[in-house]
Amino acid sequence: MGEARKDALRVGFDRTIKLAFHGARVSSDAGLFPYRDLDDAAGLTESAAMELLDLRTGGNIQHSITALLRQSIYSRLAGYEDVNDAERLSVDPVMRHVVGGRAVDRQAASTSQVSRFETDVLVQPDNLAALMNMPGQWVDLLRQRRPTRKLILDMDSSVSETYGDQEGSAYNGHFACECYHPLFLFNQDGDVEYAKLRPGNVASADDWCSVLEPIIARYRDLDAPKFFRGDAAFAIPELYDLLEAEGYRYAIRLKANAVLERYIAHLLTRPVGRPPNKPQRFYHSFEYQAKSWDRPRRVVAKVEWHQGELFPRVGFIVTNLGGGARPVIHFYNQRGTAEQWIKEGKHAVRWTRLSCHGFDANQVRLQLHVLAYNLGNFLRRLALPASVKHWSLTTLREKLIKIGAKMVRHARYVTFQLAEVAVPRSLFDAILRRIERFRLLPPRVLAPP
Repeated sequence: MGEARKDALRVGFDRTIKLAFHGARVSSDAGLFPYRDLDDAAGLTESAAMELLDLRTGGNIQHSITALLRQSIYSRLAGYEDVNDAERLSVDPVMRHVVGGRAVDRQAASTSQVSRFETDVLVQPDNLAALMNMPGQWVDLLRQRRPTRKLILDMDSSVSETYGDQEGSAYNGHFACECYHPLFLFNQDGDVEYAKLRPGNVASADDWCSVLEPIIARYRDLDAPKFFRGDAAFAIPELYDLLEAEGYRYAIRLKANAVLERYIAHLLTRPVGRPPNKPQRFYHSFEYQAKSWDRPRRVVAKVEWHQGELFPRVGFIVTNLGGGARPVIHFYNQRGTAEQWIKEGKHAVRWTRLSCHGFDANQVRLQLHVLAYNLGNFLRRLALPASVKHWSLTTLREKLIKIGAKMVRHARYVTFQLAEVAVPRSLFDAILRRIERFRLLPPRVLAPP
């Protein structure tokens, strides 16, 4: 009976076809190897694991903290959004070699081992604090080889729907669902500098200082222009004061009100003549001081008249940028890329998959998803040739990561025979060559925050 289960399967339409299953020798995730190569070149997971305390006791510890951290990150990068697939991945040949250590010759961690690592070890206060700082530390490891010429910080909140009785879950009227309400801070390259999970019923800008202040401290000695963008939720006088004191240029949206509209009354009358097919745009800049501000600040207004609409579309930006009003509006509008990065995090690495009961455990899960996102974004901007530079993280997962491969073990080597369909050998070779050039760049010592 046991032998019968190992027999090849047959399909009815062509009896010459046989289907054989070799789980421990065949993988569908061979494209993880370039990510692991970049990880090694920058020392990402190795340095991150050194920040974590191993609180496990006993003589039956099978996997190191480094191996467990890699398995948690790489499984999410490959689209396995939870620990439910860890049992099958533990025998996957690519995952075993990516994880390293004992997993290469035996197995990677099982579902229960990964689950205990994430919900017992990483939720400890010191480990959780270290884990939340890791996205920024990874960015710094890249900055040692690729200096930052300009810093632009984009802050935005998002929604992670919840199901069942999860700690911290609450109804949010804006999103009209039970959810968590995480806050993200991105840099100009799309890397997450800091992410924080928050209860679902908090305001969009709630606890902004605990997210922004550590990043400002990290970049305080950076000798480069620094900028900040945020939507109307972050129109907070204390935030203006902090950014001005730290030398940041900012553009933050203001909610419209009657006082602001009086400054642009001359633009709120419909232009004379037949309305053109294209929207008509008008800009204006003026000094304005709200009651909660200690000084006047520059406000830039944009008024758009659209054909067929009775009233104009009006927007206000508070800023300390110089120059004309149009460039200020253009600079602010580029913060839409942050919304695109959030969408990529949701769809490519599934960082909305926060299924634990405990709030701290879900905080851990969010940070692991963010690290997977950052690793994916690092490879996209550092190693992809120009012809595929436009690929999204979802496209990279489906075309690059999801390459089928068969493992063949020899006396001295392990060969992975990769399928050459969506990603040919030439493209794979170009990616590995770029990673090798990055590895050879001499690292600089960054000033401590």
